[in-house]
Amino acid sequence: SGAADPAPVPDGRRIAFAGSRLERLDGVPHTRIAIADVATGGVTEVTAGPHDDRLPRWSPDGAWLAFLSDRERAGHAQLYLLAGDGLASPLRVTDVDGTIEYHAWSPDGRTILYAVAGAGADLAGAQGSGTTKGVAANLPAWMPEVDSGVAENQWRRLWLYDRGTRASRALSRPGLNIWEAVWAGPDHVAAIVSTQPGEDAWYTAPLALIDVATGHEEIRVTSARQLGLPAASPSGRRIAFVQAVCSDRGVIAGDLLLLDRAGGAPRPVETSGVDVGHLAWRDEDHLFFAGLRGLESIFGEYNVATGTCTELWATHESSGNRYPVAAPVGRDGFALVLEGYDRFPELALVRDGRPTTIVSCAHAGSAAQRKRAGTLREVAWPAPDGLEIQGLLVVPEGPGPHPLILHVHGGPVWAYRNRWALGSFLTSVLVSRGFAVLHPNPRGSTGRGQAFAEAVYGEMGGAETGDHLAALDWLVGQGIADPARLGVMGGSHGGFMTTWIITQSDRFAAAVAVSPVTDFLSQHYTSNIGFFDRLFLQDEPANSGGKYYTRSPIQHVERVKTPTLQTAGALDRCTPPTQAVEFHHALLEHGVEASLAIYPQEGHGVRQLPAAIDYCSRVVAWFERFMPARHASGPRVARRARREPAVPATRSGRRRP
Repeated sequence: SGAADPAPVPDGRRIAFAGSRLERLDGVPHTRIAIADVATGGVTEVTAGPHDDRLPRWSPDGAWLAFLSDRERAGHAQLYLLAGDGLASPLRVTDVDGTIEYHAWSPDGRTILYAVAGAGADLAGAQGSGTTKGVAANLPAWMPEVDSGVAENQWRRLWLYDRGTRASRALSRPGLNIWEAVWAGPDHVAAIVSTQPGEDAWYTAPLALIDVATGHEEIRVTSARQLGLPAASPSGRRIAFVQAVCSDRGVIAGDLLLLDRAGGAPRPVETSGVDVGHLAWRDEDHLFFAGLRGLESIFGEYNVATGTCTELWATHESSGNRYPVAAPVGRDGFALVLEGYDRFPELALVRDGRPTTIVSCAHAGSAAQRKRAGTLREVAWPAPDGLEIQGLLVVPEGPGPHPLILHVHGGPVWAYRNRWALGSFLTSVLVSRGFAVLHPNPRGSTGRGQAFAEAVYGEMGGAETGDHLAALDWLVGQGIADPARLGVMGGSHGGFMTTWIITQSDRFAAAVAVSPVTDFLSQHYTSNIGFFDRLFLQDEPANSGGKYYTRSPIQHVERVKTPTLQTAGALDRCTPPTQAVEFHHALLEHGVEASLAIYPQEGHGVRQLPAAIDYCSRVVAWFERFMPARHASGPRVARRARREPAVPATRSGRRRP
């Protein structure tokens, strides 16, 4: 039902990838390694799990395929090797205490670099928050969970597996946390590092070179902005990386810089307005990159010898989970998992600016969903200060005005892209029920350059609020949105904006906040990313009356009139569920109709089945109850929703059986 991590064999004739399959409505889809024949489109599934087999990587000669799998113990990935023909059984080559997060072959193919996260290391918000899994201990029920600061199982370290000796050794030293790492020639590794393992240490992590022989690190680049995506040329002479303003680890796109390993400061590479979110060297002189420019996905190449960039392909569709991703093939091609609102994910090969489908993941279910999912439009409107703001609007069949839901993205530094279902459980479901859904990219979003992204620094809830409200004015003026049936929803930063915007405007008929921040002061002291609010508020929690107070929705809750549903995950360390609890109790105290659902096995957002079905049902029912659609089946839906509200609440907020 999906594909990820395309890895072309060096000769380009086959592409390995991780294919996802959902066999029952429980948990999340599992992944298997498959190999596609480029000429025929035939697919061979070469692993069988159980659990997840992922991140295939070919050896430089194409004779071996390395991948990660947690088949022996769920949540604890180990490194496996598979003969390149895929005929023999995979061989497990590591037995680490923790889980392997990524791996890479050395340029000569003799050694595999792999990164181990301890069985208690923080997960990023983009990964669902929480921690990596430890071994379940047979302890009494009364035993407390103890936090004494940094623990040994929270670190991330680098290891090397030698194919000749079949032995592993630690590379990075104790006390050095490795967030990302790549080979920089045969004798060095380039890495993003920190001296603390906590998630908020990533925001100030520098770029270092680690000597493979000694394990000694040398800090080469520090920055007031975030660094990521290191990629080194085969010889290791040149190291490319991205510098950007970022909200979350793993979600980075911005300026491309190039560092000469021999010395000197990194120099910027002009990419014609592209916020770069992916890097891969094609050869010693050609650096492949992918990123966003406005609402377009851009794939290009930088020629080091000539100092020029060439745009290979621009599309209004996309690839990758967070930002566009692709893998170079041969001299000028690249492989990717291509998708769009009208295109279910497919493995494709792009040459000469033209995509060719190798394997489509479409099925009867995706075809049925597409028939009900409405029409996607790219839209733009002026903010109150005249700045143009872009977004993606999905409208149902039939004439407007429609009930419209403003769906605010997380981050704040991220962006909506033209993806299947807009990358959301909810968009196509809501549209099928008669709602229009706007996905705005306000200031702070990716794709408009770093100045646009940095406009949210110190201003969360400021000008971006005007960007959103101006969108509603424009849509009402265009006859698309019904001013009496406007809703708002969002997760993470979108959850904050949802709870914030209903304190600033009474125009909303209903609101849904997912994993919100509602009180920046308590957020700072309960979250595992306390540096985030310092960075984006540009203030200190000790500043009484500062932005920790003035920009917290809880401080303005007496203004709220909008019925509000909130959801949170009990395991969320990023935006702890107490943030939703605070706001929920405050709403009830002020007589606002409110409901709160906390999912016991979820972290940052709701990702697993059947919880995801329950979540979708609650959200749809909430909007249908307070701003029902009036289309062919609308009156029946509206009457049913009024008669049998799916999430009834008593005055105390407790859900009735």
